[in-house]
Amino acid sequence: MSGALEGVLVADFTRVLAGPYATMLMADAGATVVKVERPGAGDDTRAWGPPFAPDGQSTYFQSVNRNKKSIALDLTDSGDLALARRLAQKADVLIENYKPGGLRRFGLDYPSVATDNPAVVYCSISGFGSDLGKDLPGYDLLVQAMGGLMSVTGIQEPTKAGVAVVDVLTGLHAAFAVTAALTHRERTGRGQRIEVSLLSSLLSSLVNQSSAYVGAGTVPTLMGNAHPSIAPYEVFATADRPMIIAVGNDGQFTKLVGVLGDEALADDVRYATNADRVRNRVALKTALESRLAAGGADHWQAALTAAGVPCGPINDVRQGFELASRLGLNPVVNIDDPRRAEPLPQVANPVHFSATPAVYRSAPPKVGEDRDEVIAMLRGNSEPLNT
Repeated sequence: MSGALEGVLVADFTRVLAGPYATMLMADAGATVVKVERPGAGDDTRAWGPPFAPDGQSTYFQSVNRNKKSIALDLTDSGDLALARRLAQKADVLIENYKPGGLRRFGLDYPSVATDNPAVVYCSISGFGSDLGKDLPGYDLLVQAMGGLMSVTGIQEPTKAGVAVVDVLTGLHAAFAVTAALTHRERTGRGQRIEVSLLSSLLSSLVNQSSAYVGAGTVPTLMGNAHPSIAPYEVFATADRPMIIAVGNDGQFTKLVGVLGDEALADDVRYATNADRVRNRVALKTALESRLAAGGADHWQAALTAAGVPCGPINDVRQGFELASRLGLNPVVNIDDPRRAEPLPQVANPVHFSATPAVYRSAPPKVGEDRDEVIAMLRGNSEPLNT
């Protein structure tokens, strides 16, 4: 079966995380992605370790660069620049995350590329936009801080997320935008420019928290593991270790207190509705933990799950993968690749298509290893990859 994006050629002028994640998702869907890297060093993340895989590659780089072809090009060299421009002319999609305006001097900005390739879908990723924020460095941690995410994350002080979540969200927005633009092009024959910024992606992804400010003027604050609008919906101590209880409606609350053996809590006027429970969250947590102290987390998870109350333990990453495996989600794939002695384990694409499943053609490439193949394709010595 062919991938949904088979026949789409992507010129990937991105590095680090947001852009490479977007292009890997497209590669998984069948697109041919040509990754343009700096000669010698390549993508910054090639050096971001430990940990390193047995073949010496950074596992950070491996996380977002499978299914791609690598060509190393020095854009200050006339010959290499000519190849880069030829790639841009042939591409269905060009994605870049240079400093805003940084590709203009190479003739690889949108107006220049669209002159010879008007159907191109050209996606620019930046930290703070291409106008007044163009000089601000687009690092995930900075955007988590400056965009407000850290102000609502943590218990006693603002805390970053444990992964570069803004980069990932921006990559998802970019991949969605590109596929939407390709659909538009299929209908009209016209390409377009797309701009995606980390800051805008974060503000959109704050969803209910950002809506609280925009719609009601409420500025969210640190709440630790509690939820601003739902209770009980946080971490609770048990006899042995903490667990999550996530009650989303009054019916679930009634079931919860029934399992805990204290139905009177459901009749307490302080907890009659979700709004009441939110207002009296601290007292409610104390009352619930006094009952939860009678048993361990595993006991309560079994009993509450059987009753239809959402709950679960706080797993580490290994336990998260073990859970997904037990549930038949197949979270790991092994990619056979002639460049490596052993198959390379990778985190599977999370999307399951019934007709066009994700494809795993190759492991992440070495710097510039596909140069000859890419040059032959650009010179027309092989069948064109784009349609």
